[in-house]
Amino acid sequence: MEWIYNGKKFEKEDIGENYGFIYRITNTDNGYDYVGRKYFYTKRKLKPLKGKKRKRIKIVETDWDSYYGSSNRLTAAIEELGKGVFKREIIHLCKTRGETNYMEMWYQVQENVLLREDNYNGIIAIKLNHNSVKNLSIP
Repeated sequence: MEWIYNGKKFEKEDIGENYGFIYRITNTDNGYDYVGRKYFYTKRKLKPLKGKKRKRIKIVETDWDSYYGSSNRLTAAIEELGKGVFKREIIHLCKTRGETNYMEMWYQVQENVLLREDNYNGIIAIKLNHNSVKNLSIP
């Protein structure tokens, strides 16, 4: 199953300089949905080179293209019904890690995900500081 963004299939080439995205996964049978975030890349720390003290950092692509969320209720529904019942859409592309984290929370609060029975979200967990969002503009 593919990611859809603005009505079109989202490809690796469409990432550009974006750091992550906010997504919605919808059960097309009953309309239940899940709002979350995913990064395109992550940093991996490597051991220092021989004779050096500083750890090395390697940037690697995440499993964003095959990702289906982290909610236990959502993953149980996917196992039971199959991936073909679910639609994956990107609702917002983000330039930074801080923006990605903030926008996930913003969309979850705007859509009242914890108050709705037709939603798979079970928690909103976020840790931010001012520097993470100082250049952010809300849609």
